[in-house]
Amino acid sequence: MHSSHPLELFPGRTVKLMLFKCVRNSAELRRSAMGGQITAALINPRMLVDPFQVIVAANKAVHLQTIGKMKTRSLNSEIIFNLSPTNNISEAFKRFGISDADDSVLVVLVATGDESQTLADIKEKVDGEQVPMEELPTLSDVTQIRKLYKVTPQEEKMGGLLDSVVCKMATKDVM
Repeated sequence: MHSSHPLELFPGRTVKLMLFKCVRNSAELRRSAMGGQITAALINPRMLVDPFQVIVAANKAVHLQTIGKMKTRSLNSEIIFNLSPTNNISEAFKRFGISDADDSVLVVLVATGDESQTLADIKEKVDGEQVPMEELPTLSDVTQIRKLYKVTPQEEKMGGLLDSVVCKMATKDVM
């Protein structure tokens, strides 16, 4: 049970998402990702409004990788960095990466072919309950999201929270 989103600008690349809650081994997962045993971005879903936010970050990360302009060392870390409204890499990891105490995790994999085995391997390593992506809003902390992205009531009224967040993610390099 995962959701797949092909990247239109990058044929052959697909973003695959798996959402878990009641996770009991976040510390182990974090260490595995940092050590390279898990080749996916592990994201804290509390700071996400919608899966589209992750698709935008992954699309930007693949683009930057293609043109050789990534600000981090790997595609997975670039996805996490691109979720942030600021250019501070360590702050992005604190806010959007998983911590040892987190009980939910969103696994993001940018696939170039049939990585179903990789998804199965990652799923096997997570000690938690996989849930449909439709449950993401129930795990979100909307108050914290508004505060982090500095979304004003006027912005939210005009375009909605997701539009405001994606806009701030996309324009951080220009501001």
